[in-house]
Amino acid sequence: MNLHRKGRAALVLALVVVVAMAFRVSWNALRDIAGAIGADNTAATLYPFVVDGLMALALIATLVLAGRDRTFALRVLAAYTIASLVLNYVHGLVPELHGRSVDWGRLADWDPANWVLVLLATSLPVGSIYFGSDLVAKVLHHRPAPIAAPTANAEESTNTERNRSSSDLVVSTPAPSTPNVTALPRAVAVGFLKSTIPAKPVKAIEQPIERRAVAAESTSPRRATGRVPDVARTPRPKRTPDELLDEARKATADWPDAKLSAEGIRREVRTSPANARSLRDTLRAERGLQVA
Repeated sequence: MNLHRKGRAALVLALVVVVAMAFRVSWNALRDIAGAIGADNTAATLYPFVVDGLMALALIATLVLAGRDRTFALRVLAAYTIASLVLNYVHGLVPELHGRSVDWGRLADWDPANWVLVLLATSLPVGSIYFGSDLVAKVLHHRPAPIAAPTANAEESTNTERNRSSSDLVVSTPAPSTPNVTALPRAVAVGFLKSTIPAKPVKAIEQPIERRAVAAESTSPRRATGRVPDVARTPRPKRTPDELLDEARKATADWPDAKLSAEGIRREVRTSPANARSLRDTLRAERGLQVA
């Protein structure tokens, strides 16, 4: 990790050194161009900062911004790089610019080319104000996209989906049975001419149609049934023998002796057959009846 940081620091330092040297090489050309278009000594000295300085600002904005803002910063960087290259090229073609012996506003002998070069050189400071302010505003208002955190429960949710209860699985609906329909005999064609031999009328024989019950087709899928696990069951409170006896006394207080049976007590108190028989004997003994 230490080596990685040192490598990045060395790369940034090398970039700063290269940019500084390139700025110094371009300094004389841009200063002489500024003097040729009417700038005084102070303005001519600051002119290289206007052009090459905005290029450095656009480069930093390109590293920070993203999306359409980054594309805009790249276009500004490309435009000012081309403009600086053109002015350095003109400075190399016109030796009079080196000694500032050229006339003011005269960068080329051909008038259309001279007009374009003067327009380019004078518009760069204004463009630096506009584009520099826009780039700074975009950098200050830039918010990096949040990095999505990895889902910690992804494996747990997968296991939960895998271990679903079998009662949630859909059972395919059985195909409906098709009833057997007996085909009726074809009708006999009758001629239009009257027969000379009288024929005896034949009684039509009706063939019985077999009718079979068809199971109704269900539209909703059935669920698989099975034993409910013990965890899903509602726990029943266990009653003591005394509590069962109290409930049985209350339930059978108005019962006649003939109705006092183990089955009736079992249904009323909702207990097992063995407990019902024991309660029956106790209640009969309390009433002074013979215990079965």
